[in-house]
Amino acid sequence: MTSHEVDYTILGDDMQMVEIELDQGETVIAEAGAMNYMEDGITFETKMGDGAKPAGGFWDQLKTAGKRLVSGTSVFMTHFTNSHPAKRKVAFAAAFPGKIVSVNLRDVEGTLLAQKSSFLCAALGTSLDIAFTKKMGAGFFGGEGFILQKLTGDGMTFLHVCGTIIKRELKPGEVLRVDTGCLVAMTQGVDYDIQQAGNLKSMFFGGEGLFLATLTGPGTIWLQSLPFSRLCDQIIARVPNRGGSSGFSFGSSES
Repeated sequence: MTSHEVDYTILGDDMQMVEIELDQGETVIAEAGAMNYMEDGITFETKMGDGAKPAGGFWDQLKTAGKRLVSGTSVFMTHFTNSHPAKRKVAFAAAFPGKIVSVNLRDVEGTLLAQKSSFLCAALGTSLDIAFTKKMGAGFFGGEGFILQKLTGDGMTFLHVCGTIIKRELKPGEVLRVDTGCLVAMTQGVDYDIQQAGNLKSMFFGGEGLFLATLTGPGTIWLQSLPFSRLCDQIIARVPNRGGSSGFSFGSSES
């Protein structure tokens, strides 16, 4: 299926959103809850799947739903369609501070592998599937990295990152080791593996985690400066402890 051709504008700086302009009959798909606003004439419908292929029978839909459950994403996706004769706009944003990456799948040979939580929205015709890394070690120790979303098509797709975007072009054989939570997306040519982070002392007391992702070129990678899990850890560490007695007593009375 050929993807719908959509126009877009990325708004904001540190807390970005993407505003997508649709011609009559054009559709954009998005994760549930990502929409910020839409103009009159945009209709939306929640469906099981991305709509890139015919819905198929019950078992096909169940298989698709199962894959999305395994990847940690919602079984349902929302389809936004312009039913008005004039152009209409709909906007999407992530649930945390950061940037939005726009990628034309035509420019990356039709396929992009992305962290399971990074997908925001895409033109109808984009297929979302799951892809497993080649090494089982990534599955047991890689955290974010074992189950990746595989985006295929020939249209625009939009990813959100926490913090700042870092885009790197890896030459053939060039190696980069990164925190597993920092990896947002990569092209098909990049080899991905999980390796131990130094010796035992470094692993347990170095603060960099037990394992690192090893990326080997050629290909393009997108990184985020602040993994959302790291941000959550910092917030939790600073939440005041409200332990102790509340001052109320139940089951007793004063005489």
